[in-house]
Amino acid sequence: MAERPPSLPKMVEKCPSGVLPQQRTDLERFQLLKRDSAKIQTQGPDSSRSCWHSVGQMCSNVPWCQEMLTMFTKGAAEPGPTAPQSIAAAPSLDLFGERVVSNPSQVPGFVRNMHQKLASDGSPDDRLFMDILRLTEAHPTDVAVTLLRCAPSCDRGAAIMWKTIASSGTTVEKVLPTLLCVMDGWPLQKMYTSDGDNKDVFALAGTRVIWEMLRLPWCPEPFVEYSPNLLVALLCQVLITTEQMSEDVNTFWKRCQEENGLPTNPNSFVVNTVKALFHHLQCLHLLMAMERKCAWDTLLCADTHHYAVGLLARELRHVSLPFCSCIALRLLTRLSREEPRWELPALAFLVEVLDCLDLNEWGNIILEIMTRHLHSESMERCRLALKGLVVLSRDPSMAKKMCGLSECLVELLKNEDTEVVEMSLSVFTNLLLNKDILTSSPTAPKLADALRPLFDNDNSHVQLLSIRLYQKVMESVVEKGKKTLKMHVSQSLLPLFFHCHDENRRVAQASRETLLSAVRFLKRKDLKQLLKTDDPWSFAERVLAEDRSRATEHLRLALPYLQSPQEPLREAAVRSIGIAGMLMRGQPEELQLICEALQALSTDDSPSNTNLIVRVMFDERATALNSSESTQPGQHQIPCKRRHPGDQRRAAAAPSTADAGQT
Repeated sequence: MAERPPSLPKMVEKCPSGVLPQQRTDLERFQLLKRDSAKIQTQGPDSSRSCWHSVGQMCSNVPWCQEMLTMFTKGAAEPGPTAPQSIAAAPSLDLFGERVVSNPSQVPGFVRNMHQKLASDGSPDDRLFMDILRLTEAHPTDVAVTLLRCAPSCDRGAAIMWKTIASSGTTVEKVLPTLLCVMDGWPLQKMYTSDGDNKDVFALAGTRVIWEMLRLPWCPEPFVEYSPNLLVALLCQVLITTEQMSEDVNTFWKRCQEENGLPTNPNSFVVNTVKALFHHLQCLHLLMAMERKCAWDTLLCADTHHYAVGLLARELRHVSLPFCSCIALRLLTRLSREEPRWELPALAFLVEVLDCLDLNEWGNIILEIMTRHLHSESMERCRLALKGLVVLSRDPSMAKKMCGLSECLVELLKNEDTEVVEMSLSVFTNLLLNKDILTSSPTAPKLADALRPLFDNDNSHVQLLSIRLYQKVMESVVEKGKKTLKMHVSQSLLPLFFHCHDENRRVAQASRETLLSAVRFLKRKDLKQLLKTDDPWSFAERVLAEDRSRATEHLRLALPYLQSPQEPLREAAVRSIGIAGMLMRGQPEELQLICEALQALSTDDSPSNTNLIVRVMFDERATALNSSESTQPGQHQIPCKRRHPGDQRRAAAAPSTADAGQT
């Protein structure tokens, strides 16, 4: 690139959900996501009581919730002046509210005391639930990280605390960024708390908490806003837990499995969490579509993970484009940081939703990412980068910035991968559809040389794209590049003429139109007029007869078409060979070319009548040459190919050599 695109704006990295403030209105239009009740402001005991009252309406039939709510509402209705002596180890609201906890370093100690009390067999004090909400409201990071450290497997006590936190939308909204930060680190995330503790936290421990919250009947509203970030983090964890599991993580997960009856493999657990998230977002049709296409199993395989992510992106497009744009912006932050661990799946998702983004704002960053992966040794990354470039090239402003990729794209046209060639042709075509973009004089001949072999590609779409693009190159080349390109265009006349007889009507029509453009480019009015006559072979005769010195070259171009599966192409080749053969009689190259033609025909076990005509013609010519040169000592004779008796019978009905040139 001539100019390196700017890096990702810092404002996006600071945004908790990876979405610009002005773009959050798009997320609110996510119609299938029905938000919970309005946010509950927990600013004191009364508001906490109202929070629990609303939760109670949603889960009055859940035994665990009934027990906790009964204890909580009783304590809220009849507050005591001091905490009971029996729970002195677990401070009450009056003792450690925001007014009392002046030193944040005390918070981890309070959290550990709460967990110990709730993990015991005894019934927790009613005031403890309000204490958890108040402390988390004031110190969300310290509470979350400390609880993840002292109870990473989310035992009974931790589950009660997390569910209590989840009861308040305001509180859980403050905790989610910390959980996301933990989930993004693998396998361990080092986070400091106010007491100076920097003990590592398991990334999967954060996922365990999300799983517990998503299972609640009153799953809090902030999950809607943070769902793009949660989805990206979870998809990344699926791949990582599939590819690598350290001994520490295995030990940790075994404990989680024994205590909570979770799946044996952590990647299956993470996929279940992804499903739970979509269930909370009410994306039931998406869940059914992914299940029907076996995409969840594909997601669990490291080799096919990115395919499943791409499929998920396509299904999400049917749900909400704004939601997809939020995820795409989150992925841009990851791809800009060049995280090789999850680059392939991130690309797979991003290229499916590129049209959801404002290219005026994000186009430069996306182009930089796609360009980097275009040069990757990984063919999968190259394919995905090309897929993204096809989308970018449709935008006029982005097309102009992509002109510097022409040299790389020309090389990709020589790739053996049909998909890579097809997308490279599409990018070039989109670029040249822009009237402000011209083909430079150095690029034009290189591109013409790369396109010419593609006329004969086995894939009809590649044929069609290459022939159409050849026409665009002639029409868009700069003035000073026309002289150099003329020689290449002259060499393309005969192949284009052959494909005018193609059985694929679209290819034949494109070949005819491109051939007309070629003769106009060469300023050959006589050839243009001949193409419009009822006898198109007059065109071939004129082209071949004009330059006898190139008869050998024309004959070589026609030889491969003798083995074409299409009879019309073989017939066109026979006619051209007959004309060229008459023009090159007596030239030294004639003997070698006859041998090559016979060798090409020898691979055909069931020759058609057209091939038989050529075989007879060359056999007769080889016999004549051998007899005329037999008197010259030291001359190598051409061995005439022994024909099958059936061939001889068919040859009897075949035209003579003299007639073959006129057929």
